[in-house]
Order: sequence, then C-alpha cells, then structure tokens
Amino acid sequence: MLQPDSGVDVRFVRSPANLRVTRPTLSLVPSAPQRGEASEKIRRFFAETPHDHPVLAMDLDIVDWNYLQLAWALPETAIYYAVKANPAREILMRLAALGSRFDVASRGEVELCLSCGIDASRLSFGNTIKKERDIAFAHAAGVSLFSVDADEELEKIARAAPGADVFVRILTKGEGAEWPLSRKFGCTPEMAEELLFRARELGLNPRGVSFHVGSQQADLSAWDAVLAEVAAMFERLDRKGIHLDLVNLGGGFPAKYRNDVRGAEAYGDAIRDALARRFGNREITTIAEPGRGLVGDAGVIRSEVVLVSRKDASEDVRWVFLDIGMFSGLAETMGEAIKYRLETSRDGESAETGRVVLAGPSCDSADVMYEHADYRLPVSLTAGDEVLILSTGAYTSTYSSVGFNGFPPLEMVCL
Repeated sequence: MLQPDSGVDVRFVRSPANLRVTRPTLSLVPSAPQRGEASEKIRRFFAETPHDHPVLAMDLDIVDWNYLQLAWALPETAIYYAVKANPAREILMRLAALGSRFDVASRGEVELCLSCGIDASRLSFGNTIKKERDIAFAHAAGVSLFSVDADEELEKIARAAPGADVFVRILTKGEGAEWPLSRKFGCTPEMAEELLFRARELGLNPRGVSFHVGSQQADLSAWDAVLAEVAAMFERLDRKGIHLDLVNLGGGFPAKYRNDVRGAEAYGDAIRDALARRFGNREITTIAEPGRGLVGDAGVIRSEVVLVSRKDASEDVRWVFLDIGMFSGLAETMGEAIKYRLETSRDGESAETGRVVLAGPSCDSADVMYEHADYRLPVSLTAGDEVLILSTGAYTSTYSSVGFNGFPPLEMVCL
C-alpha cells in the first residue's frame, strides 16, 4: 500500500493548468478495507433493514479508498471516473470532493454531473458515438475534450464544438481481460493518424490518443504493449508537424471477483515504468478512466433463493434460482465473463457443498448466469435463504434500469 510520503519519479509527465492533479490525503479514509468483502457497514445495514427484493448496498468509504489508492499509484495522471460504472449522485459528489474528473458517455451523464455541481471543465466526452446536438449541448455547457474514432464524428464535432480538443481511440486486443472489449470502439493506428491530421484541417485541436486494454485486466504488461505503439505514432506525427501531448490510458483496473487481483500500486508501477520506457523525457499529459476499479468492491447485492431444483432426480447438479438475474443487474455474467463471489446464509453449517447452476427468476431461457464455472454451494441451501453477491458495485444498478418481466429494477442504497 502506498503511503502519503511515497516519492515517485514521473518526469515524463506534465500537468498543464487545465489538468492540474491534486494529490489526495489517505487520512480521509480511516482504515484500509478488506478488499472484495462485505464491509461491516454493509453487513449491519442488511441485518437491520429487511427487504423482500434484491438490494445493492454501496459503502462510499470504500469508493473513497479506491480512488485515493489509484491517485497515489498514478500521482501525475488525472483520474476521470467512468460515470457509466455507477452513476449514483452520492458517488459522483464524493469523488468530486476528492478531486476526481469524470468520463461521460451521453448527454444524460453530462447533465447528471452538472446537476451535482461538477464543472463542465472536469468532464471528458469519451463515447465515440454521439449525436451532433448532444455534442453541441456539452460544448455549450463547457466541455472541451471529446473522443473520436471516425471521420464523420470529427465533422460533427467541428460543426458543433469548433476548436475543441479531440483524441482518437485506437483498437486493442484486450488479451488478459475478463471482459475483453469488441471492435465497436476504436480504429487502427494508421486510421488514427489520418483522423488527427483531419482534425487539424477542421480547426480542431488534435491532442492525442486513447485506448482501453479491456475491463478487469489482469495482465500488468497490457498497457506497455499499447504504449509502444502509441509512442511510435507520436514520433511519426512529430515528423509530419502534428505534435501530440495527451495519452488516455483508459480503464481496466480490476475489482476482486473470484480470482485474486493485484492492487493499485502494482498497476501504477507497471504503467509508470511503461510510460518512462516508451516516452523517455517527452512531456505528455496522461489521464485514466477507471470505473470498475473504483466502485466494484464497494457494493454487495443481497438476494434470496427462490427455488432449488434438479432437471433429473439422478443428477447431482442442482439449479439454484435467485430473485436477481441477468436481466435485473447481473448482465456481466453473460458468457460467464465476470464471476462474482458468493456468500450464503448456510455457509459454515456443513462442509458439504455441491455443484450448482445459478439462474435468475425471469421467464427467459437466457437468464442463466453460471452453468460451466463450477460454482459450489451448501447442499442444505433452500428457498428463502440469503445469498450475498460480492463486489457488485459496478455495472449492476445501471444494467437493471427496466422492470423486465415485471421484476422491479435493482434498488441501490449508498451508505
């Protein structure tokens, strides 16, 4: 764990006035949380507050701690929290007070941040797919930093946000990530260079490049491989008169699910080493867009077993149906990509467990979370038992925004 007096050589990075990094103090959080566990605050809330439906409880002190740890691990990188991970007003306001900036994906997220008193100069419109009228709204509100990956998007920004700063997102492979990203966002480095030239022709300010190494990235070297490509691109463009100064490191910082993950310090060390290796003494500005890594571990969902059954009396495998599923918050279990850890009210009663298939309550055959991931739960588990789904603070409440099959959207409480 980094301490407040840790010294780090980051001479390859500069922080201009509009991206000044404020170093936080770890004393704002009383003690380090047990990563990926239900905090005492959350357990107390569940014990004292009965519900007849699933509830996500968020411990805001853990959000604070995760932000502070990452800010210390990357002390010269401006942190832009990815609002889409969990847009609770309480989270945005806590992070804003700590000095965070915010990566927004829509006009709605711009408006949300503004309504929380967050100045538009602290926002980056990171979605590469934007309506022109939403670009105009954001620019008029004071947003000056926009992401692109297509010529048509550049033209929209040139018309709706003249003179704005732009960065181009490039494609990455996402190897080593539990939730690899598709080809939906980004373009090849060769096309990115063309877009940066085009941006200057359109009167925009070409600042640099962004990338995302894949969500829940376990490979610390993932950033180095992309940064080597980015540094080469910067040098080629230098020779052609385009001088870039911004590298957006994206997200990928993990929460703790079934597998252990390394902490923010390890990621910070790896990224700073990669920047020094690839850029040397070149002065650049770095920003990062963590989402899951800040809020994932801070949340726990309390759910209830609705049914335990078998498909054949001779089968050992049980089907455990919860009152929450893929369509009510657990969309990231698609393809069994994100594997949450579970606690049940029967844990500790007996050492005997058995393999289960975990499914949700809806009348949709796709509502099966885990069939092949070898989950094992107590054989005594039965309808009405409590199941805690740990590290569910990211991408759960927002995926549960519609009452599919009449089941209510996931309730969230910030503590």
